[in-house]
Amino acid sequence: MAIKIFIDQGHNPHTVNAGAEGFGLREQDITYNVGRYLAEILRTDSRFEVRTSRNSPEEILGTNNSTSLAARVEMANEWPADYFLSIHVNANTDPNINGTEVYVFQEYTQSYYLGEYILGSIVKRVKTKDNGVRVRPSLYVLRNVFMPAVLIELAYITNPQDAEKLRNDQYQFAFAIYEGLLEYFGF
Repeated sequence: MAIKIFIDQGHNPHTVNAGAEGFGLREQDITYNVGRYLAEILRTDSRFEVRTSRNSPEEILGTNNSTSLAARVEMANEWPADYFLSIHVNANTDPNINGTEVYVFQEYTQSYYLGEYILGSIVKRVKTKDNGVRVRPSLYVLRNVFMPAVLIELAYITNPQDAEKLRNDQYQFAFAIYEGLLEYFGF
């Protein structure tokens, strides 16, 4: 039986729930591409079944932030997925802040351990700074899905070196997430 992975490509292409911007990049474009690459990689591995929240770069989910987040959670819960991966990029007013972090609902859970593997894999493959696995029970998608969930902040779109990686290494981010999944499952 295949492991069902739901990939949530964070944010919408414009207006409702659009993401961060920096150095001519838009979060919603990066998350869409990384999610699409990850889905393609997972589809070549018969141990996995995959669905994505956005199936085209212009697809808009919901009519406001709340309904956009609710739509993503509902898709994953109704499938039902075994694991939920929400892909994002971070931003900060300080351009020196950089690195990768993973958010989870609670410490020392399946989500937490999955987050550790994914984070370690991204840091190793893409050479980002390890900012750790962080507990954020306030995040809507982590709080409302029925399966282990991680929210992956790939890198900072507001940091010049991270932005360069977000521009040029989107496939590598996706492959790193895949490698993290393989390590987590012991494949």
